[in-house]
Amino acid sequence: MGEKTGISWTDHTFNPWQGCVEVSPACDHCYAREFSKFTGFKIWGKDAPRRFFADKHWTDLGKWDRKAAEAGVIRFVFCASFADVFEARDDLVPHRARLFDLIRDTRHLCYLLLTKRPENAPRMLPWMIDGSEPWPNVWIGATGENDKFAKLRARRLREVRAVTRFISYEPALEVVDWDEVLGPGGIQWVIGGGESGGGARETELSNLRAMVASARRYDVSPFVKQLGRFPRSGGQLVQLKDRKHGGDIEEFPVDLRLRERPTPIRS
Repeated sequence: MGEKTGISWTDHTFNPWQGCVEVSPACDHCYAREFSKFTGFKIWGKDAPRRFFADKHWTDLGKWDRKAAEAGVIRFVFCASFADVFEARDDLVPHRARLFDLIRDTRHLCYLLLTKRPENAPRMLPWMIDGSEPWPNVWIGATGENDKFAKLRARRLREVRAVTRFISYEPALEVVDWDEVLGPGGIQWVIGGGESGGGARETELSNLRAMVASARRYDVSPFVKQLGRFPRSGGQLVQLKDRKHGGDIEEFPVDLRLRERPTPIRS
């Protein structure tokens, strides 16, 4: 978490708070939950408190924005890797408002808001509340780890007004009807990746290939993040040197060496 990150599809990660509650199979082996337990923070679950931060923590966004402005580039910020911006809790309201105030003022940062609760976004996004245009530096994404949740969350995501919408197929757990999820429009980006960490489930590479093929049909940018700890191809376990994450792109099959991303809008 911070200015440097090992997540290949972003430049920075920022958490306005920490803590969440499980809602689907993608959460079964949540790295954020396990790391929080390891560090002694009991912040997971409906009745658990969330972890909030002092003012100094929030200054990171301004620092990253100034650096990006000086370099003349747009930097991506994954927000929030240890929480869900659209979790519906009263204690999150002032912190979410503070986050959007900072997002509005840091226009050299493009914020990737990935959620498992896209149905909550319309009543929480400032431009959907006041009827203004979507902010150009905010992309809204939803996790779709299997066919059920990929279809459900893609439908709900399409109801969210955003300059860019994306689906994260991570962990890639099951076969997905990608033509229904990605077509006939409304989704601009799809990220796929196998599961890593303790208890990681297997990833069938044909599922990632199906994601890529559908992305090509519907003009969606495909990004293959990692193969996971236990990738299989044709029923056989793929041998990797990077067994922890399967994230070394040089070890990917040539047809899966794809890390495309839509171009951010300068505002």
